[in-house]
Amino acid sequence: MGATPVQSNRRAQWSWALYDWANSAFATTVMAGFFPVFFKSYWATGMSATESTVRLGTANALASLLVVLLAPLLGVIADRSGHKKGLLLLFAMLGALMSAGLFLVAEGYWLVAAGMYVLGVIGFAGGNVTYDAMLVDVAEKGELERVSALGFALGYLGGGLLFAVNVLMVLYPETFGLSGKSEAVRLAFLMVAVWWAVFSLPVVLFVHEVPRPRGQVSAQGMGIALRELRETWRLLRRLRMAFLFLLAYWCYIDGVDTIVRMAVDYGLSLGFAAESLLTALLITQFVGFPAALAFGWIGDRIGAKRAIWLTLLVYVLAVFWAWRMTASWEFYGLAVVIGLVQGGIQSMSRALYARLIPAEHAGRLFGLYNMMGKFAAVVGPLLVGWVAVLTDNARTGILSVLILFMAGGWLLAKVDVAVGEREANAAGI
Repeated sequence: MGATPVQSNRRAQWSWALYDWANSAFATTVMAGFFPVFFKSYWATGMSATESTVRLGTANALASLLVVLLAPLLGVIADRSGHKKGLLLLFAMLGALMSAGLFLVAEGYWLVAAGMYVLGVIGFAGGNVTYDAMLVDVAEKGELERVSALGFALGYLGGGLLFAVNVLMVLYPETFGLSGKSEAVRLAFLMVAVWWAVFSLPVVLFVHEVPRPRGQVSAQGMGIALRELRETWRLLRRLRMAFLFLLAYWCYIDGVDTIVRMAVDYGLSLGFAAESLLTALLITQFVGFPAALAFGWIGDRIGAKRAIWLTLLVYVLAVFWAWRMTASWEFYGLAVVIGLVQGGIQSMSRALYARLIPAEHAGRLFGLYNMMGKFAAVVGPLLVGWVAVLTDNARTGILSVLILFMAGGWLLAKVDVAVGEREANAAGI
């Protein structure tokens, strides 16, 4: 049986997309920007660089592991309860509260800061499970590429704008009436919390979930949810193209995330100034805004699969460029190139996956999608690190990322979208 028609109106779509604007502030300012640096310099004072790195790495690993374990179960609960919006708000508030809590953590209290960070990452990732699943509630089949791209575009713009303000606060604290850089960073964490909470309101107020068959989630319902998690994997076996796409996505998004996580370290290893790398991060954010919108248009015309192929080609060329890079201006150039395709590969992947799954099971299947995304950036960094160590050459290490893009592209070539859509229709309730 076909799915219930979704609400298709611009207010609902913009309200849904604004959640990406809201939570991207945490991804840029906290996760990618200030938390790693501030953890070392403020909360982990008195430790050696190696010791603080291990503790920070452990916190990140713990957060990722918990998200991997929780994401599929959250998807099942979202489907059974029929309250994806309520779950999104719950996790958004958890993340925002933890970000605000970092403002209060005193110097030297690394364990408290790490604990709040782990819970904040869970809030960020848990909210994304239900947020991604709500794409099928606000967009018709013919709108998936455009609406998915709109979300990522607003995420790049919103996260970039707040991050730019936060960077200026840290560089020139006296201009903002602050006593120093430490106060500026702490205030930035608080600003992220307010930003996240305020811009989560539109999705709560103006997005209405399409009624679908639901069950109960109670003490007994949780046991049912765990059993249905096993059923989700059985369902995926019937969705052969969706399963094949998830494997492709796991490979190439690992390459994408590896570049994001290792770019600063690679630039430092080549002797580039930290200020240059920070500027490059801002460039990527602001280039990503119009580029993600453009990929919504491109995906409408050539299809999400071909659009992903285009981004993979650019990433392969970018890796070769990074391998040969010698001057800091080239790092800026690479930031522009990555910004042009990073939002595109993310938005087109989400849109293509939405085409390959039945809307009735979007919550649980997007739970698996997010789980695969969190498994990503595990192989890549290890690959880059060990190849660099074994060859004693950071350039060879970054070149190894090509393996992930090639594997992802090879698997993507085997995904037949038309067959996948027929499988999704047949698996619908």
